[in-house]
Amino acid sequence: MTARYDAPDGSPRCRWAGAAPDFLAYHDTEWGFPVADDRTLFEKLSLEAFQSGLSWRTILSKRENFRRAFHDFEIDRVARFNTRSVQRLLEDEGIVRHRGKIEAVINNARRAHELIREHGSLAAYVWSYEPDAESLPPPQTVSVTPESTALAKALKRKGWMFVGPTTVYAFMQAMGLVNDHAEGCIIRSRARTEREAFTLPKES
Repeated sequence: MTARYDAPDGSPRCRWAGAAPDFLAYHDTEWGFPVADDRTLFEKLSLEAFQSGLSWRTILSKRENFRRAFHDFEIDRVARFNTRSVQRLLEDEGIVRHRGKIEAVINNARRAHELIREHGSLAAYVWSYEPDAESLPPPQTVSVTPESTALAKALKRKGWMFVGPTTVYAFMQAMGLVNDHAEGCIIRSRARTEREAFTLPKES
């Protein structure tokens, strides 16, 4: 798939980067760059869960509200949320007020806490599912891969919720486990360079 969007600077980007005003900065500075920070990884998994059935534009426009409501997605803090916390979030007009998704994020924080104790970090666990770049299909041609399916199944076995293969693949794209920038997009090579310099998280 070739880039079909010429940004204001005249350089080509992935087509979706031109679909909304706030997409370009996200595309150029975040999407597809490798992340090893547990808080950021948990935030993205949580936001992808909230996106289920919705558009990413909706979630991205509310991201700062989500961060405020979920205490910046600090795993230990979210894991301590209780029924009063759920009610507070259900009354927060700045986020997506879906009880099942709210409760899933709280549950997933607790499961993440367990996973970190077991594996040393959330990063070490999810990066162990990084696919071989040579085995990947052409950029932006699939929404599920064997690796995203495997990680989704593994997380579900550990009690995680709202982590289907499509959700997990979107997470893998965004967090740099997959460089899915289109061929011709000027960011593709930048993401590749960062991955080459990236230190793969190891279990401790």
